[in-house]
Amino acid sequence: MGAEVVIEGLTKSFGKQAIWRDVTLNLPPGEVSVMLGPSGTGKSVFLKSMIGLLKPDRGKCVINGVDIVRCSESKLYETRKLFGVLFQDGALFGSMNLYDNVAFPLREHTKKSETEIRRIVLEKLEMTGLAGAEKKLPGEISGGMRKRAGLARALVLDPEIILCDEPDSGLDPVRTAYLSQLLIDLNAQIDATILIVTHNINVARTVPDNIGMLFRKELVMFGPREVLLTSDEPVVEQFLNGRRLGPIGMSEEKDQAQMALEQAQADAGHHDGSTDDVRGVVPQLQPTPGLPERTGVRRRKDRVMRILHTLPPAAQEGIIESLTPEERVHYGVGGHSVTTSQRGQLPVDDVATVPGSGWREPQSNQSSDAQRMPPPPQQGRS
Repeated sequence: MGAEVVIEGLTKSFGKQAIWRDVTLNLPPGEVSVMLGPSGTGKSVFLKSMIGLLKPDRGKCVINGVDIVRCSESKLYETRKLFGVLFQDGALFGSMNLYDNVAFPLREHTKKSETEIRRIVLEKLEMTGLAGAEKKLPGEISGGMRKRAGLARALVLDPEIILCDEPDSGLDPVRTAYLSQLLIDLNAQIDATILIVTHNINVARTVPDNIGMLFRKELVMFGPREVLLTSDEPVVEQFLNGRRLGPIGMSEEKDQAQMALEQAQADAGHHDGSTDDVRGVVPQLQPTPGLPERTGVRRRKDRVMRILHTLPPAAQEGIIESLTPEERVHYGVGGHSVTTSQRGQLPVDDVATVPGSGWREPQSNQSSDAQRMPPPPQQGRS
């Protein structure tokens, strides 16, 4: 199972320019998460800070007990081996063919023989749909193939955490759909913790288990996908629907005068750029038939049902509606809301254990169990 990432109070600035401050969230082990936000809000900086390429001003980023903000260089070097990173443009070496690009981390960081390297490289190329293309140069293949080659390279060290920086950038909607399915399939096969930075609303609605959003130098919210997809926060609603009306402007934010002018124009009949309201919980992508079920899905459902009573009513309804009849019996819920007696509690013997997460241990004492509950999704100013 992938590693859990615990981030507390992470703050980053360049000189006097604050990028984001006091970001606190947990990436649950083995689950897929997405980070949204307007351009220029520091999403890529956030990824680079997570792996120690940029040093935050303060805060913690703890992975397997190691705080990469304060650890030694040697410990940081070892911890980075837990990560696989898919960069925006693939970041392939133009003078190397795909085989050598994918083999590079193995040759750089391990003492494996060329025979073993060949086995691993061909396996990852096949996993990402690039079997037979190993001799091609990056300039000889499409953008989608370069993305998949970059992903294959990110997988060769069998990472516990995979970071994807706008994997859909430069891709058409069809290739984006294939890449989204590929990420879900990979999670089903290797159970890695995945964080995707994206602007693509369709990816955000259909791929992740958890969604967060950065805006105005803060984390607006982070939590189960249903919370953000049903949120009435103005910035979230505006971003999901791609409309001009709202706090986000051509620069990161607008002043009140600009917002009032745009509202007056909309009231006068000027179209604000949006289509139908896309808020609401849609079905999540499932692994391709024939692949194993995602074990992260069961862990996520157990975790979310334990905090169900802390979530907004619209998110509760979306979660309950997504449950099968068998799951409703298992979790002891019914209808479209959570009663006080239900409170999202699971039978003690039926709760899946998440090793190392710290959020639960089987307990017969309800008050002790409640102390282990994670906090509700973080919310900041919007």
